[in-house]
Amino acid sequence: MLREGKSVVCDVPAPVVGAGTILVDVEFSCISAGTEMMGLKSSGQSLLQKALDQPKHVKKGIEMISRQGLSYTRNFINSKIGVDSPVGYSVAGTVREVGPAVRGFSVGDRVACAGAQCAFHSQVVNVPANLAVVVPKDLSVKYASTVALGAIALQGVRRLKPTLGETFAVIGLGILGQLTCQMLVANGCTVIGCDIKQDRLELAKALGTQFTMPADEQKPIEFVQRLTDGYGVDGVIITAAAQSNDIIATAFQMCRKKGRVVLVGDVGLELNRHDIYEKELDFFISTSYGPGRYDTNYEEKGQDYPLPWVRWTENRNMREYLRLLVNGQIQIESLISKVFDFTKIDEAYHLIEQDELKSPLLLLEFGPQKSERRERLLSSVVLNGIKPSARLNIAVVGMGEFARTVHLPNIKALSEHFQLHTVVSRRGHDAVNMARLHNALHSSSDYEAVLQDKEIHCILLATRHNVHGSMALAALQAGKHVLVEKPLALTTTELNAITEFYAGENNDTPAPLLLTGFNRRFSPYMQVVKKHITARKNPMLINYRMNAGYISKDHWVQTEEGGGRNRGEACHIYDLFTFLTESQVVSIDAKSIQPQMDYYLSNDNFNVHMSFADGSVATLTYTAMGDSSWPKEHMEIFYDGKVITMTDYLTLEIHGMHFNKMRSKHADKGHAEEVRLFGESIKKRQEWPIPLWQQVQATEIALTVEELLRNNMNEV
Repeated sequence: MLREGKSVVCDVPAPVVGAGTILVDVEFSCISAGTEMMGLKSSGQSLLQKALDQPKHVKKGIEMISRQGLSYTRNFINSKIGVDSPVGYSVAGTVREVGPAVRGFSVGDRVACAGAQCAFHSQVVNVPANLAVVVPKDLSVKYASTVALGAIALQGVRRLKPTLGETFAVIGLGILGQLTCQMLVANGCTVIGCDIKQDRLELAKALGTQFTMPADEQKPIEFVQRLTDGYGVDGVIITAAAQSNDIIATAFQMCRKKGRVVLVGDVGLELNRHDIYEKELDFFISTSYGPGRYDTNYEEKGQDYPLPWVRWTENRNMREYLRLLVNGQIQIESLISKVFDFTKIDEAYHLIEQDELKSPLLLLEFGPQKSERRERLLSSVVLNGIKPSARLNIAVVGMGEFARTVHLPNIKALSEHFQLHTVVSRRGHDAVNMARLHNALHSSSDYEAVLQDKEIHCILLATRHNVHGSMALAALQAGKHVLVEKPLALTTTELNAITEFYAGENNDTPAPLLLTGFNRRFSPYMQVVKKHITARKNPMLINYRMNAGYISKDHWVQTEEGGGRNRGEACHIYDLFTFLTESQVVSIDAKSIQPQMDYYLSNDNFNVHMSFADGSVATLTYTAMGDSSWPKEHMEIFYDGKVITMTDYLTLEIHGMHFNKMRSKHADKGHAEEVRLFGESIKKRQEWPIPLWQQVQATEIALTVEELLRNNMNEV
């Protein structure tokens, strides 16, 4: 982990295997010198230094303050910069556990894994199946741990599209450059290696590179011209890392007419049109390991690309690199400068900083895993040494942005009600970071252990929407009070299971409290509205508009994990209608638009009309097509000669009576009040903050609307 410019070795809960992933006991991990040293430097920068380096983030911060308020923005920043960062992206080891729906892997398989989001320098990692490959039986896991670097180099070569007999220059002979040279030679190409360090040139020569440009060469273009009969090279691969724009200019000038340049490294990119235009050169960017990189559907959800259409994905590149190692077409042993025990990672970083390594390839060795070490890692990690008190011990499960920036700070502020007992995340380092930041007693990655922990009184669930129903039910069955973020459930089956749980409860024993995170009713604005409409003589006409903003169709909220914006967000307003009317819904109708282009979706541009048993009529207009400068939420209520208007939980007006306009600088949607009432209701055994029937009704409305919208789309 990186902390304030230093590397630290610390215990974190082992990750939990999930659907589509494998759990791996790591034996070797490969240090990526350039990437990790940049991360180390960044983690040691002050907030001011980071702001100066990335002014665009300052602008975003100012916009966030105006939108969300100073407190939210401060919590957001702290959750990002006040935490330790895991590092590493290339490991090899043995499969410990295979998740559901995973094919091609078995417990005990030797595997190589890649991915900056999962293949950390860690004794145990949880890796999606498409980011792991089985290691051939004749290959050492030590060598296989370089799989990510090999795939990166291989993808750069594929972007170059070399043919037998062509001549190429490789600029930058670090690890990627050395691997690239060997791959080009294996392709039957002539290679010219270029670097400012003589020992790296000599290493490349020893590994098969036919020509190397002297490190002190003053006229690199003429040098290349002499080797290519005056034509220039067929192409250049840049694997160097430097801020200078001279490198890219030199690469273009080395090329023959119609040549091509591929950028794998990180260099200055102020291009000179003259360098490219007259020769009509092609310039390509190579994206990491290959097709699939940064595609959530491929990397996280296991959706492979068909081989006839995408011959070389990142997973296939990883496998091919290992094959090249087995066949001896790539020599890796000579590139490994040193192997460190993983606890000595600071020594490895120090060696890299000295910048005197012939080859900056260093490995970390984790050694054989012991059973007692596994058990220790799987258990929760004790932090801070805080003693439990008479307060409610609460566990927060799920470490998304909302939990980090809203719920955890609110729980910390409500210390008279809560002791943050355990922070739970499937990514152990996230759990440890947030536990340390918010003074939790423990961090864990094991939800089942939390359910069985008798010291924990209540649970706040802030996970992805598709597991809310099942996780809330499991917690209730374990006797825990539950605050589950909306939605309560995504399916009728899940909702029925929860209602059946309460129907079967023994009335002699108080059932655990359930509160769905319908926070808007707890806003001071809605509390004032409720006070004024309580004495009404007639039904209400309620119009609510949500100018929700655009979210792409591949965002998790729009997928099966989020359930769409009707079930995932509009449910807030269905609860609000229920809260204001305190009445059963009697009819629901919903219509969506049918976009002419695939950019907008039908299921987040719709209108819902409903009537209630008290005679009130409510309408929700939900759209993702509006401009962000227009208010996000606006409500109008017409009743008894009066009109109530509320905008963005910032202003409230009542026309038709004497009322001083209510306004605030920042929106208050009731999040803190919701958590406070949750704690008070448990401790005082008073009425639930939201009656169960109202939580169920809001969820049932969302499920009904979802079905109506789906039928509406099918009719077109």
